[in-house]
Amino acid sequence: MGFFSALREDVATARAHDPAARGNTEVFLAYSGLHAVWGHRLAHALWRRGIRLPARLLSQFTRFLTGIDIHPGATIGRRLFIDHGMGVVIGETAVLGDDVMLYHGVTLGGKSRHGFHRGQKRHPTLGDGVTVGAGAKVLGDVTIGAWSTIGANAVVTKDAPPRSLLLGIPATVRPIDAGTTDAARGVHD
Repeated sequence: MGFFSALREDVATARAHDPAARGNTEVFLAYSGLHAVWGHRLAHALWRRGIRLPARLLSQFTRFLTGIDIHPGATIGRRLFIDHGMGVVIGETAVLGDDVMLYHGVTLGGKSRHGFHRGQKRHPTLGDGVTVGAGAKVLGDVTIGAWSTIGANAVVTKDAPPRSLLLGIPATVRPIDAGTTDAARGVHD
């Protein structure tokens, strides 16, 4: 996908997810979640080429501007939407599929530095279409299956199959009922 096609897709994704979006120009200029994703794309490209210090500096500058901390080593799919975004943290070995949605205050982090070695996967993997509610924490090398929903403030430390609903501290896993709405799942901010 070309550079301008990706920008248009990102703006369209934000407009599709946010009913408050009033126009493409507003989304392009004022949505910090988009700015964080765009900064990450550049930092990630540098990171993959082994240009590590400039990648980290760019990610820190993006964090300063947006309040969203995405490590340049994280792998992010297409159409990520970060709603409001302040306080979002995405760790170095996190992997996000396509069409993931994160609300403010989400942490995709590691559980501990002890027992881990450089290069080892220590952050979560989110499948395609996963939604993570405000304040939720997904910790460690866990995999959340595609089209799952993690409720606000849940703390997830175990894998979940596709189409799961994860709620509570620690999060319990339930299958998503086909008739359950997003509001009933408790994912809105």
